Amino acid sequence: MNYSLILKIFLIVILIYIGLVIFIYSIQRSLLYIPKIDSYDDEQLIINYEKVNIFNSQGNALRSIFHKNEKKTNTTLVMFHGNAGPIENRFYKINKLSQFEQNLLLISWRGYSGNEGDPSEIGLYDDANSAIAWIEDKGIKKEDIILYGESLGTGVVTELASKNSFKAIILEAPFTSMIDAASFHYPYLPVSLMLKDKFQSDKKINNIKSPIFVMHSIKDDIVPFWMGKKIFELSNEPKMSFFVEDNNHLVTYDESLMKQLKIFYKDLIEKI
Repeated sequence: MNYSLILKIFLIVILIYIGLVIFIYSIQRSLLYIPKIDSYDDEQLIINYEKVNIFNSQGNALRSIFHKNEKKTNTTLVMFHGNAGPIENRFYKINKLSQFEQNLLLISWRGYSGNEGDPSEIGLYDDANSAIAWIEDKGIKKEDIILYGESLGTGVVTELASKNSFKAIILEAPFTSMIDAASFHYPYLPVSLMLKDKFQSDKKINNIKSPIFVMHSIKDDIVPFWMGKKIFELSNEPKMSFFVEDNNHLVTYDESLMKQLKIFYKDLIEKI
C-alpha cells in the first residue's frame, strides 16, 4: 500500500475542505440575505395606505407602507419580512390582515426594496427598533403593538419581544436558531463556528410574556417543521399554533388560517 500517496490525497482533501470553509465564510451573508429574489406574483394593496420612509440609526431610509385604520384604534401590527424579496411580496398578507381592527406597518430591511445598507443581525435589530420608535412617535405604545415575523423576521421579533412587552406576537415559519437552520442546509460545515449572524431564538423565546401565535407548514423544506414546533413548545402561555400540511415554506393565507387568527385576536388579544 502506497501510504505516501494516501497521505497526499488526504492532505489535498483537507486543503480543499478548508478552502471551501473559508469561501463560504466570506460569502455567508450573501447566502442568508437575498433581497433580489422575487418569486411571488405581487398583489396590489386594496386598502388606503401611505408610503413612508423610516430612518435607521445609520441614516438609511427604509421603504415602508403604513395603513391607518379608519376606526382610529391604537392597536398596530408591525410586519418584519423574511430573507428574500421586496415588501410588495407581502401585500397579499397585508390585504388579509386589514380585516382586523388594527393599523398596519410593513417595513423593508436595509439592503432590500432598493434601500441602502448591508443587512446583518445587528443591523436588522436596529431597523426593527427604528420602526418601533417611528410608531411610538405617533403616540402608540409598545403595549398596543403586535409584532409579526416572517421566517427570518421571526428572529428579529423574538429579539425585540424578549426585551420589551408587546400586545402580541405572530411567528410564521420560525427557526430555533440560524445555527440549526444553517446546519440543516450545510451539514458538512462547522456552522456554529462560522456564523456571523446566529439569531438564537430558542434561547430568547422563554423570556416573552406576550400572547404568541405560531404557524408553520409541516412539509417546509427551508425551515424544517420541527423548528417551529420547538419554538411553540418553548413559548409561554397564552399561545396558539397553526400547523398545516402544506408544501410551501410560508403558510398559505387561506380561510383556515384566517379563522384561527380570528380566534387568536378574539380570545387572546382583545382580552388584554
